[in-house]
Amino acid sequence: MNRRNYQKELEAIIKQNENMSRVPRLFLHSCCAPCSSYVLEYLSEYFEITVFYYNPNISPKEEYEKRLQEQKRLVESMPARHPVRLVEGAYDPGRFYEMARGLEKEPEGGKRCLGCYRLRMEETARLAAEGGYDYFTTTLTISPLKSAEKLNEIGELLGTAFLIKYLPSDFKKKNGYRRSVELSAEYGLYRQDHCGCVFSKRERADKKPAGESSHASSSLV
Repeated sequence: MNRRNYQKELEAIIKQNENMSRVPRLFLHSCCAPCSSYVLEYLSEYFEITVFYYNPNISPKEEYEKRLQEQKRLVESMPARHPVRLVEGAYDPGRFYEMARGLEKEPEGGKRCLGCYRLRMEETARLAAEGGYDYFTTTLTISPLKSAEKLNEIGELLGTAFLIKYLPSDFKKKNGYRRSVELSAEYGLYRQDHCGCVFSKRERADKKPAGESSHASSSLV
């Protein structure tokens, strides 16, 4: 069975949209500024983008606010062919912990993470449909540690449920992740080595060699 090439599917949609009489509107879930940097550079050429910062998984509140401020700074600083604006979702960690109940000991990338992806993408799809956007998607596929196949599967299911087009992606393609690292350095963005939840932080700490700084490595969220 041949695996789908989500990057080629995205390129085909972009090509198809060239015939539209207006610029299509995209509601883009962002997990953090570093991951969104390349995505914004790439997609703002073809879409009017609303960045939706919705990450109730991040804790403590100080970490959430730090990442949010970096997202705001990036949106304000990056040049874009078409308008890019930012909308902050509700910060309600209780929703994340309710979803994670019973899955606390799952390894990274397991059922808890899939539930977290769905939680954030479902709110994105719901608001995209309510707002009359043409598409919704997420920056999460840029991470080398996340399955583009599973994320796109979730996105397509939610698109069907909320009657909104899901924009397929695998943003790590075409050196997307590498470019996000370059842009993060260019804009001096704060990067972390875990997704932001207490479970990923704990697992990262357990694996970290003694003496290694938690802020030393590149973000893989």
